[in-house]
Amino acid sequence: MSKEEKPEKRKRSIKKENPEQKRIKQESGSKESKLTTSLFYSEEAEVDTRSPEKDVEVFKSTCSDIRQTMLDIKSLKDKKASHDELEDKRVSVMLDFMNLKKLNRLAHIRCKKVREQTNDAKQRIDHYHLQLQNLLYEIMHLEKEITKCLEFKSKDEEIELVTLDDFYKTAPSDISRTDTTKTDPHLQRLARLEWELEQRKQLAKKLKDSKQSKEGLAQEIKNKQEYLENLQPKLKTVLEATKPVQEYLDMPFDQIREQQETARHLPPPLYVLYMQTSAYRQACDKDLQVSIIGDLDAAKAIKSSGKVVEEDSDSDQEEQEHSKKSKRRRKTVDSRVQERKQQALKKHPLAVKLDINCKDGNSLHLTFNFLITLEIITVNISLTLAESNISSISGSISEFNVTLSDLLAPESVLTDLYPGDHGKTSPNPANKYELRKLGLKDFTSYITEVGWPYLWAQWLGGLQFLENNAVNTPEEDVSFAHMQQTIRRLKQRVRSRLCLMKQTAAFETGNVVVDPEYQGLFPSKIVSRLTSWKRSTYEDFAVLPHAQALVDDEVVEQSDIFFTAVIERGSAKMTAQIVMTHDYPKVAPVFVVSVLWQHERTAANDKHIKEMEEEVNVHHEELMNSKSCDTVLSNQMQRLLMCFDIYLETEAAGSEEEGPMEISKEKIYNRMLRGPSRSKPYRYCPDIGIFTHR
Repeated sequence: MSKEEKPEKRKRSIKKENPEQKRIKQESGSKESKLTTSLFYSEEAEVDTRSPEKDVEVFKSTCSDIRQTMLDIKSLKDKKASHDELEDKRVSVMLDFMNLKKLNRLAHIRCKKVREQTNDAKQRIDHYHLQLQNLLYEIMHLEKEITKCLEFKSKDEEIELVTLDDFYKTAPSDISRTDTTKTDPHLQRLARLEWELEQRKQLAKKLKDSKQSKEGLAQEIKNKQEYLENLQPKLKTVLEATKPVQEYLDMPFDQIREQQETARHLPPPLYVLYMQTSAYRQACDKDLQVSIIGDLDAAKAIKSSGKVVEEDSDSDQEEQEHSKKSKRRRKTVDSRVQERKQQALKKHPLAVKLDINCKDGNSLHLTFNFLITLEIITVNISLTLAESNISSISGSISEFNVTLSDLLAPESVLTDLYPGDHGKTSPNPANKYELRKLGLKDFTSYITEVGWPYLWAQWLGGLQFLENNAVNTPEEDVSFAHMQQTIRRLKQRVRSRLCLMKQTAAFETGNVVVDPEYQGLFPSKIVSRLTSWKRSTYEDFAVLPHAQALVDDEVVEQSDIFFTAVIERGSAKMTAQIVMTHDYPKVAPVFVVSVLWQHERTAANDKHIKEMEEEVNVHHEELMNSKSCDTVLSNQMQRLLMCFDIYLETEAAGSEEEGPMEISKEKIYNRMLRGPSRSKPYRYCPDIGIFTHR
């Protein structure tokens, strides 16, 4: 039989257990479980008698014995000792392991008991804490009830009673009852309340009588009001009948009354401007016309609603909250920026229009607006010329060349009316911070929309923006101090600018027209001719080498007006750069010249060119009289032509070239050169008709 078949037979030989054997086995199992249970409870009781420190020492000694026994077993195996010796050692180790298991069980039982004790302590603490919370809640409830009781006030405490002295003085004896109330506070309080009730009854009766009297007076007022309303149409009829008389006597009382009624709704600065201008017109200048234009109903609505502009303080927060929205939200943000711009630059519905009529028939039209948020006055300018077919509303003039159109443009015609007043920045320092707060650009970017904030416009409205003035209120004295001088300056500026425009228009055709008053200052024959006249720019002027000195010394500025003139005589050619300020003719033009004849000549390489510039620029006062100096540009140009003739004739006469001379002598002078500087005779003496040296 093979080895593989033996287990199978062994399995087959196992017989099934009979019921008796099962019963015996169950009884033995129950005995073992009872024994185990009894051992467990005995160990629980043993835990209480054993010390944990001693169990630790027993654990350490047992571990040491096991370690030593294992080493002995290893040494016996190495020595190949007998089986009995190894078995003794193995039994000893097993007993030690049984001891360790017992110690482990005892440790677990001990931990279990400690855990149960901890849980019991926690439950007791929770129970005590709950009792404490209940007591605290009861205390709080009782304190609230006590507070309510202490704070309770009766209705009679809210009544303001008369003082005790007044009560005993004014109250009748049947109410005051002095004998009993002075000793009993409660009766005293009741007596005072009774007296208060009596007084209130008397006051209620007076109130009723007063109401009846009021109703009677109201009815009387109503009757008189109806009478006045019925009278108003009759008065209007009388006023309508007097209009032909007003027109005949040139006394427009109705129009003046309507304007004054409208002026009540102007903002304070424009009101001061209107009243002061009207007073100046009545006293000094009848040709001055002042009127109020705009939407009166909108102005009334603004005045009744109070404050118009509200600051958009939460704009940044709203943009952050809605930054995750779609493209539709972006459009909304852009529209809100546009709304802030319109709100910041919003004008008052009413404006003051000032028409300044000059004696020569020209008219300057100024429209003064008030920006509600920025609190400044802006001016819109237009000019009407005397000719019927010329109007300068946008600065373009159809009769003259387009290069001259900007001389009467709104952005230049009133620039520097007062020194340094360019009108390109807001005179109110706070406007920079307000525009930056609203996320807008500098005020200069919006001048074309709102107008020019000239300083003189603020003065006419009584405004003066000082650094230490937090609140700026219009003052009539400021307007009065500047009114007359400003009107004169405006008229003078219009007259001077129109005269300048006519002179430059003549220059473009090659003609230098000299006023008959000044013709005696020049010789009758001048050979040099003006061949070209055109506008130039600061950039064109600044690149010229012979003009660098004026640029470096800041004699000229970018805001000045620049022209280029070309003068010719024969093959000689002079190019003159003319620089004029906006305050022409109070400040005379400056001429910078260069001559191209045989070679280029300027003040840098030819002292006679410098003398020519000095003759034109320094001695210009000889070309002006005390009454009028508007034609100084033409006079300076005529003198420049005259000096150019002298320069060429003296240079040609002093040359050693043979043959016919290109430049012939046309002027009379005693000497060509004089003195160590060898100066030329540029000065003309009209009395004797010859040229001399200065």
